[in-house]
Amino acid sequence: MKLLKLASVIFYFAFLCPTQNVFAQEKAEEKQEIDHSYKPLTLKLDDSGNKYIRFLTWHQLWTRSTQNNPNSVDLTGQPSDNTFDIGIRRSRVLMFAQISPRFLILTHFGINNQTFVNGGIAGGKKPQIFMHDAWTEYKVTDELYIGTGLHYWNGISRLSNSSTLTLLTVDAPIFNWANIELTDQFARQFGIYAKGKIGGFDYRIALNKPFASGGLSSDLASDGISKNVLNDNTAVQGYFNYQFFDKESNKLPFVVGTYMGSKKIFNVGAGFHYHPEATAVKQVGQSEAELQDISLFSVDAFLDMPLGKGGITAYSALYSYDFGDNYLRNVGIMNISGGGGNTQPTIGTGTISYTQAGYAFSKFKNGAQLQPFAAFTYKNFEALNDPSTQFDFGANYFISGHHAKITLQYSQRPVYAAGNLDGSRGEIILQTHIWL
Repeated sequence: MKLLKLASVIFYFAFLCPTQNVFAQEKAEEKQEIDHSYKPLTLKLDDSGNKYIRFLTWHQLWTRSTQNNPNSVDLTGQPSDNTFDIGIRRSRVLMFAQISPRFLILTHFGINNQTFVNGGIAGGKKPQIFMHDAWTEYKVTDELYIGTGLHYWNGISRLSNSSTLTLLTVDAPIFNWANIELTDQFARQFGIYAKGKIGGFDYRIALNKPFASGGLSSDLASDGISKNVLNDNTAVQGYFNYQFFDKESNKLPFVVGTYMGSKKIFNVGAGFHYHPEATAVKQVGQSEAELQDISLFSVDAFLDMPLGKGGITAYSALYSYDFGDNYLRNVGIMNISGGGGNTQPTIGTGTISYTQAGYAFSKFKNGAQLQPFAAFTYKNFEALNDPSTQFDFGANYFISGHHAKITLQYSQRPVYAAGNLDGSRGEIILQTHIWL
């Protein structure tokens, strides 16, 4: 009940109050219109503007109320059913330069997931700024570009390549980045990639050198559970989609989550990630470990187009993940509680289906726009006795498109005990988001 009361208060101040103010301000704005127009932060290097350096910066700040998992504790070690916190989900700077149509350089750095109890490094409140992307790219033909470096040209799915600046929901579901912070660096790996378009066909493929993760296979416990192990193998990944209507830009790897009906988009895609002998398992009673491959596949579809006086966005994906026998990872974004907090079974060997949809209403007279949305997830992991279903719902209030928006979302997650489904818990997130 506390969570629902807080949700109603947040909803009023985040959405209803600004919407009411829209009507109250309409007459005043007729006399003096507020200018939300935006020009990209670009340094032109020649008179034509074809040579330039583009700068982007953004903050995504979270205010949350969380129903904790059973047996959670607070900072003092006392039982904790609910927590409230404010933190930085993302704070980034990105820049890229093109002084010739034949080559491009991109640099992206920042911090993620700073809360009042941690800063992303052990024992410290000041997070470490680190490199997210650093790559160089060369044009071979109009249909082929090749690049190298720490890159985000990912395989598996559209959502694995998503721009966190234009998401429909408050955040990605995380399982779309299947190797997050193990064999990748915040969804990036070192590699050589190729990208391009041939008519409506869009592709990206990469040969990567994943980050070393895990221990020696000889040190594994004999428990029948596959785990990441150290290896020196390369990985290959790719994502391919056909774009039936409007063509999306692939200048950068970050795909749009919602256009709010401003374009007519319908794409179908498929992707994969394969890393041989990246995990290993010792069966119960055995002394020798068996090396296993990471084999990940997905098919998906994306729709965004005008509907009525607004626009509809819909996305659906089916993931088939094989990390080895009974592999399972529990993840809790910006978890601040001990003993569980907001963690849930997120990534593992099995199947995941995910669908999200939203509708952006027509703009108010001041240019603002409201977009309610919902998402549904079904997970069936080999390591758990029961599958799970979960949902998210909320709304985006666009003050100036994706450049300035407020998002409110309620998320429900499953809770397990001894591999059996044992209820659910909820979390409310209010995100304030600005990027330039």
